[in-house]
Amino acid sequence: MTKLSLSLLFLCFIILASSSLGLSKSYETKPTKVSTYVLKKGDISIKLTNWGATIVSLFVPDRYGKLADVVLGYDTINEYKNDTSYIGAVVGRVANRIGGAKFTLNGKTYKIVANEGKNVLHGGKIGFSDVVWNVKKYHNEGHNKLSVKMEAKALNKPTPVNLAQHAYWNLGGHNSGNILSNYIKIFGSKITLVDSQLIPTGKFAEVKGTPYDFLKPRQVGSRIKKLAKENGYDINYVLDGTPYGALKRVAVVYDKKSGRSMKLSTNAPGVQFYTSNFLKDVKGKGGFVYQPRAALCLETQGFPDAVNHPNFPSTIVTPEKPYNHIMLFEFSTRPMYN
Repeated sequence: MTKLSLSLLFLCFIILASSSLGLSKSYETKPTKVSTYVLKKGDISIKLTNWGATIVSLFVPDRYGKLADVVLGYDTINEYKNDTSYIGAVVGRVANRIGGAKFTLNGKTYKIVANEGKNVLHGGKIGFSDVVWNVKKYHNEGHNKLSVKMEAKALNKPTPVNLAQHAYWNLGGHNSGNILSNYIKIFGSKITLVDSQLIPTGKFAEVKGTPYDFLKPRQVGSRIKKLAKENGYDINYVLDGTPYGALKRVAVVYDKKSGRSMKLSTNAPGVQFYTSNFLKDVKGKGGFVYQPRAALCLETQGFPDAVNHPNFPSTIVTPEKPYNHIMLFEFSTRPMYN
């Protein structure tokens, strides 16, 4: 397709203290060995691996100061290599789905290898979640907020790029059961409608008054049974605000039992809300077995299948127009609904 240079920077910071893990992926460099890296400030810590640029764990306190790991994951790197659910990984070069495993760009049709029926999901057979990223710099102190910045540059001609961070969040703790009682507010008034294969039709729908309406905080499970045909939430929300503008609010998740709250902001135009519908009997950290609804995903992104829908915000990157995607996660022990 085209040569591509990418970089990924995790930043954890509080006031002037900072920590970072810079990762890059280029088709012209030799990858480093697979390792894990810890960023820590006080009793809050995040562990990452350069296999798939994956978040392995994130420990944050509850209202009583008790720590818990709030992301699903595995105990060993080999388990991440064998994972089929993209747990914790960065997915791409094109996240989400490309319908029919093909698209046309500047008059030329590109056919790519399908890996979900006749469609492509999260980069295809070998996406960015299944490669080793080079670590360019690493500092291991900082925290309170987690910022993920993704950059990409097409080196010779236009190419589609749409990366997403695929952490599975459970604010009660990765081994605490399902997330149906979590409250969530999503700052998106519309969704991109999809067909039976979860491929966008190109049309939009208002969420108000539907099971997709989280404009006010509601429990995740409050109306999920109305989505029996869809098997739960797995849909792209059109975020309110200017696409690819300044950071805007995405969602707030609050676990009433622990008191933990997470607020997400981004400069991307959409977010995929997913309730881990396809997890089943997945043996995770500490031997805990993950089932459907064990976590929720909030994957900020360009719209799915944008390469086949001219009315969607473009996900084409050129040498003159690089890719820049920012996510900011803020954690608290109180609701942050505004």
